[in-house]
Amino acid sequence: MEEKKKKKIKFWRIVRSIILLLLVVLILGVVANMLVTKYEQKRYPAWGQLVEVSGKKMHVYTKGETGNTIVLLSGLGTAAPVLDFEPLMNELAQNNRVVVVEPFGSGWSERTSKQRTVENIVEEWRTALQKANVKGPYILMPHSVSGIYSMYYANKYPSEVKAVIGIDPTLPQAVEYFKESAPAMPKYLSMAAPTGLVRLATYVSPKNVLPISADGTYSDENLKLTKILTAWNAYNKNVVNEASEINNNIKKTKNLSFPSNVPVMIFTTKPDKVNEEGKSNITFYETQLKNVASNKLVVLEGHHYLHWTHSKKISEEVNEFLAAYAGNK
Repeated sequence: MEEKKKKKIKFWRIVRSIILLLLVVLILGVVANMLVTKYEQKRYPAWGQLVEVSGKKMHVYTKGETGNTIVLLSGLGTAAPVLDFEPLMNELAQNNRVVVVEPFGSGWSERTSKQRTVENIVEEWRTALQKANVKGPYILMPHSVSGIYSMYYANKYPSEVKAVIGIDPTLPQAVEYFKESAPAMPKYLSMAAPTGLVRLATYVSPKNVLPISADGTYSDENLKLTKILTAWNAYNKNVVNEASEINNNIKKTKNLSFPSNVPVMIFTTKPDKVNEEGKSNITFYETQLKNVASNKLVVLEGHHYLHWTHSKKISEEVNEFLAAYAGNK
């Protein structure tokens, strides 16, 4: 009996030692990641303007001097929107003024404690554009979940929106159309970046955090910075909160449609599947465009991030569409 007791005590001492060791490693990882992040933030400053919005700094980057003002808006969890959109921005900026507003929690923008409601997000965009002296009316060009916010913007401030051009955009009525639930994200993911786990992932498996594109599409400098900013921003509290708010934001906007007098073009992928009712992403977007006087649906081969592989084609289509329906100024 005494021998069993000694073995049990020894076992729990080993367990305790392992737990303490793991805690020490975790603390050292957090501290090291924090120090490296601070160093990187000084070494790699923002490319554009940092403007104050609701007491925090938001990054606005502009390229191009003439033509329409196109505002590129990123999808949920895009760690570095300016870097992500760079090839598309380079193409579009040859004929337009192109702007990327990096939402709180992404790129070089700070984080906020304000809820990621559709109202807050749109007001933050709008304030950032005004403070960066980027005047409208705008061509809103949302990717993914920003489609919901662009729908709200176009209805809330119609005089400020000249056209909407979506890159496989998420729109409020999709959940009901496909009888699906809104996506969500577990809150514990918000610890991934501060603990240094994301930074570790950028070294161990960089392909999982970099654009899936042909060699040369993104420069080596861009890819290096993408890994760095992913280590700063991936799954932070603003991203997780935005994911948690998607369902509420859909409920607030599900009865909205694109204003009939606003030109709308949508880029989407060839459908992976058609459900038993004959519904696909193409049939859904067709329902969203039917009341719009000037519209176009462009179907491209590829994945959800179409601008990773089709920046030149997208730019050509955008310029043609805007020349035909929105003027060139």
